[in-house]
Parts: sequence; C-alpha cells; structure tokens
Amino acid sequence: MPISVLPRLPASSGPWARWVVGSFFGVLVLLGVVLHRDYGVGWDEQLDRLNGIINAKYVALHLDPELARRQPTFAAIPDMRENSDADHGVLYQLPLVVLEKVVGAEDSRDVYFLRHLVIWLTCVAGTYALYRVAAGYLGSWRWGLLVAAALVLSPRLFAESFYNYKDVVFLGFFTLGIGTLRRWLRQPTGWHAALHALAVGAAIDVRTMGVLLLGLTIGFAGLEAWFRPDVRQRLATGLALFVPLTAAVVVLGWPYLWEHPAGNFLAAFQSFSRYRAEMLTVYLGQEISIQHLPWHYAPVWLLVTTPLPYSVLFGVGVGVIAWRALRRPWAWLTSTIGRVDLLMLAWFFGPLGAVILLNSVLYDGWRHLYFIYPAFLLLAGRGLQAAWNYWRATPTSRVITRRLGYGAVGLLTLGLAHTALRMVLDHPYQNMYYSFLPGPVAGRLFERDYWGLSGREGLQWIMDHDSSATVPVATDPRTGLMLHNAQLLLPPAQRARLRMVPVEQARYFLTTYRWHPAAYPSSLGPEVYCRRVRGITLVSVFRRPGR
Repeated sequence: MPISVLPRLPASSGPWARWVVGSFFGVLVLLGVVLHRDYGVGWDEQLDRLNGIINAKYVALHLDPELARRQPTFAAIPDMRENSDADHGVLYQLPLVVLEKVVGAEDSRDVYFLRHLVIWLTCVAGTYALYRVAAGYLGSWRWGLLVAAALVLSPRLFAESFYNYKDVVFLGFFTLGIGTLRRWLRQPTGWHAALHALAVGAAIDVRTMGVLLLGLTIGFAGLEAWFRPDVRQRLATGLALFVPLTAAVVVLGWPYLWEHPAGNFLAAFQSFSRYRAEMLTVYLGQEISIQHLPWHYAPVWLLVTTPLPYSVLFGVGVGVIAWRALRRPWAWLTSTIGRVDLLMLAWFFGPLGAVILLNSVLYDGWRHLYFIYPAFLLLAGRGLQAAWNYWRATPTSRVITRRLGYGAVGLLTLGLAHTALRMVLDHPYQNMYYSFLPGPVAGRLFERDYWGLSGREGLQWIMDHDSSATVPVATDPRTGLMLHNAQLLLPPAQRARLRMVPVEQARYFLTTYRWHPAAYPSSLGPEVYCRRVRGITLVSVFRRPGR
C-alpha cells in the first residue's frame, strides 16, 4: 500500500514513530502466522472460492480460447452463465485462486489455511489504512495508532479477519477509499484523482456497496469547491478523470462485466439491493424473517457486539461535533476540520440511515455494515481526544474534575484489558463476543455461531474418539454445508473415514444450532461432547442409540 496514497502524517512523526508503528504492525503479521490455522471454514468460504475459480476459467479462456482443449479439468468447472454468484465481484477472490496454484496448495487444508493467512494480512493492510486516516484526522501518529489498536481489539472483527472474505476485507478497501478521498480533496492533483479512482474501483469490485464512495466523492468535492474557490478548476478536472477511470477499473477487475458492462453492473446492483431469499434469524429471542426486520436490528447488533468503552466514546465524539456545529454552524463548515468531521459523520450515519429507511435486508448480525465501523472508531477517537484535552486544560485546583478524569482513565483501561483478556480466553471463538450481555442471555436473544466455525471442533472430536474404518455423521438438513466445510480441515486420513449421511443412518449427530436454537429431542441420544463460550453452547455432538 503506497504511503503516497493515504493522507500525509503530521510533520511531528519521526524515527521513533516509525519504529513504534512498524513494531505494532509487525506483531500483527506474526500474530496471523501463529493463529491462522486455529479457525474453521466459514459458511460462504467454499462458495466464494468457487466463484473465483469460475472467473479464473472465464479469464483464461478469453486470453487463450484453445486452453480448454489442453486443460481437461476445465470441463468440471461451471461456466460463467451457470455461476449463481456472478454478481459478486472477484477482485479479491480471483488472485487468491491464482496464488493457490503458484504455491502449489492442493489439499483442502493447505488451501484454506493459505487463504486464512492471506485474508489476515489483507486486514492488517486495512488496519494500516485506518491508522493513516486516523493519524491525519486526529493530528498525531499516537492517536492514529490508538484507533488502529481499537480495531484490533474488536473481538468479532478480529476473528472474522481470518475467514470473512467479504465484509472485513471490504472494510479495509472502503477505508483506503476514504483515505485517498481525503488526500485528493486536500491536494486535488490529477495523480491523486487517479489513485482515488483505483481505490474506489477496487472497493466496488470487492462489494457493490463501494458505490457509496462515488457519492461521498462527488458530494464532498462539491463542498470543497464551494469553500475553496481557488481549487474549483482542479477539482472539476480531477472529477473528469476520476469518473471514467473508476468505471474502467470496475470493469477490468470484474470479468462478469466484460461482455455487457452497464447491463450486468445494473443487474448486479439490483440483485444486491433487492435480496429476496427467505431465511429466518434469531433476534431478541424471536425467530423472524430477514425480509421483515425491525428498524433497530443493525444498531442493536452493533451496540451489543462492540466493546462498551468504544460506544461511550463514540457518543462523546458525536456530541462534541454536534455542539461545535450547532454553536457556530457556518464557522464549523468553513473550517477544514469541520468538513472532515462531516465526512466521518456521513461515512457512519449515511449507510446506517439508508439501511433503516429503505428497510434493507440484513442477516448474520450487522456484518454487511462493517465498513462503517472505522468511522465509528474515528468518532470515538475524536471523543477521547476532546475529553483528554479538556482534562489537561482543567486547573489542578478543580480536584473533583481531576479525580473524575483519573477514574475515567482507570475504567477505560480496565475495559480494554477485559476485552483483550476475553479475546485470549475465548480463542478461536472471538466471533461470539457480546460486550455487556451475560453469555446465556446473549445466546437466547441472538444468533450463535452463524458462521458454523465450531463444526470443525465437533467433527474433530468425533474423528479423534472413534477409530472405526468408517464414521457416519449427520447434521440438520439445512446446515449440511456446515458439516461439509468442517471436514475440509480434517487430516486426509480422517477425512477418508468420514461418511456424511442422513440422520437415520448416522452414528453421530453434530449441530451448531443454526436455525434450531431450541434443545434437541432425547431420541437423538446422549450428548457426548459440547463446546461452550461464556455459557453459550456453540456445538454439540450426540451419539445415536444403537449406532
């Protein structure tokens, strides 16, 4: 990620800053190397990989039409017209498929361990993008590093940074797009406009929601031109370059668009915005259709899965900005920091408000809105910085205020330490983190392991404790994909012994409780293994009677 792409760091940063920041991100890289084999295969991982493989075949045949004759394995790969996920961009998935071939990953364990490591490294790069944006926004590399650390100490996103190819990766690409936008608005050169177009096009090719960056770009370019007449011409020239270059990047990075760019993109966007699949989700203790979610679904999920100190500081940050904006609206808007504040507010509240007003379909928590979380943390950083500056300016004679400040720092430190400890103790199930709800309450009110990751542990227990030549295992018919994904990480010898069969033929019944939050009937036999995290049962194994 070129340094020139993102906002320039404050001039005060020097060798010490580079050493500290480099060490921080170096530790993150090493952490991924150590931990990437600990996580199971998520619900959509195999489907995402297949989408990449289909697109790789499509690209290869366009580059060399005779290749199909020399590659008989191509016949087993569906064509693009048979690809149900063709409307999902593959800018990230396609290189991963190529990387598998380059490193010679053949066994499924090697394939998915490699992919988990790469997604983690991608998310580290996204964290670095957030660091650069935060350092520029808050005026210090120290504040920037604090915001980046808050992202790392967000348990659910930490876990999903190993297997969520869509939402967490898109978070990083969207943040990069915000960074290039800020750089271009501050220095509206053709080079910066081109870099911004590359970032926005890449974000759209990862997830269609990246089109929001187009709206932010045009809207804030207009705002900047209004208040800075001296750069109006350069902004207009930059936009004239930005729009067609972004379109070119989108088409180039998305093979599905090659034959009919406008029509296929419109179809993909409509498919994304009009998701019509029928599915149930557990929310506030009730199973409800994802087509009829209440307006508060996303805000509540965000609140209960985000460390409480972050939410409190976010409220402070928004309050500080609102106070300054309402106190002197024009002066606030004419200032550079005021317009950047507005950008952060638009980044967070714009998509969230649109989802609520349009009654958009969401499921699996608020993961489709993860890309607004960096704005949440940046606003929280704004709140912490304002509180810190106020406390520092308080005379020592105001004893009560000073003591309250010390108490607040102590509580914040304890809260972050508790979050870090939870992440260590709950590993590798940080995706089950709930900030202030007791585990049993959270397990009753919300979805549990909707990624199906714990199926790997349950299946591994079965294979470790049953030495039979064949081991028949079943699960709920609707969650058969979970069992299939779980077996991908078994050692080859154990995988050869496994038989996935209907319930009536099975010796073991394995469940991760998705779409079946209630207890299972005793007819399945005794529960011989289960895994709980903070009192929430993630996976259970039942031994069927007489088998």
